[in-house]
Amino acid sequence: MTGPLTVSAIQYEALEGGVVANVPEHVRLIEDADSHGARLVIFPELSLIGYNLPLLRRMEQWVVPGDARLAAVREICRRTGVTAVVGAALREHDGTPRLASLAVHPDGSEEAGFKAHLHGGEAALFRAGAGPAVLDVDGWKVALAICFDAAHPVHSGTAAEAGADVYAVSGLYTQGEGARLGLHLGARAMDNRMYTLLANLGGRTSLGPSCGLSGFWGPDGLAMQRAKGTGTEVLTAVLGRGALERYRRPAM
Repeated sequence: MTGPLTVSAIQYEALEGGVVANVPEHVRLIEDADSHGARLVIFPELSLIGYNLPLLRRMEQWVVPGDARLAAVREICRRTGVTAVVGAALREHDGTPRLASLAVHPDGSEEAGFKAHLHGGEAALFRAGAGPAVLDVDGWKVALAICFDAAHPVHSGTAAEAGADVYAVSGLYTQGEGARLGLHLGARAMDNRMYTLLANLGGRTSLGPSCGLSGFWGPDGLAMQRAKGTGTEVLTAVLGRGALERYRRPAM
């Protein structure tokens, strides 16, 4: 049996200026999470550009696999042993545009999960993914979801069928959406008997002010920890196997 997994969800108020401006802040926050013992760090949806979709008219705001501008992120992951998941507009090798959660592992390798349920202006910019990517971090199965994916039970159900222990949502929920946020994350956890977490974009965004409320939910569907405000905040939780086993144990 694997031991507990320490995870940091980063509520992040992005800087103006896109990818180049935000990479150093990502590095700083990964270092902060590492100081709390995190082995996995999750950033919000499109954290590298702050969900500023008009920026994507400029090709330099898209990233590509192995992008040189993410070298500092790869280096901090190598140095700390942390796997970091950043939010990016990604063009695959064949040019396919994706709204992505890009996982950077300590060995320098990358894995990407793609948003499956696009909405609003996203549909004109990105091609939808097929389902959740599932990472292996210290023996834990971590499924990646992006915002509206969490509103669709089939997405988390597919993750659970793939053996996911954690459903990690990178999102953008704005003021007035706090109740919906809590229902989504709590229900996905309880329905599938797994941990869920949300890294929400903070501050003012192109869709309105953030509602904050990043945090963690246990396999019983109850909130474990929530952000105190709406700005940048590092939330860290130790996820244990005991709760998973207790709620996954068949009823006698």
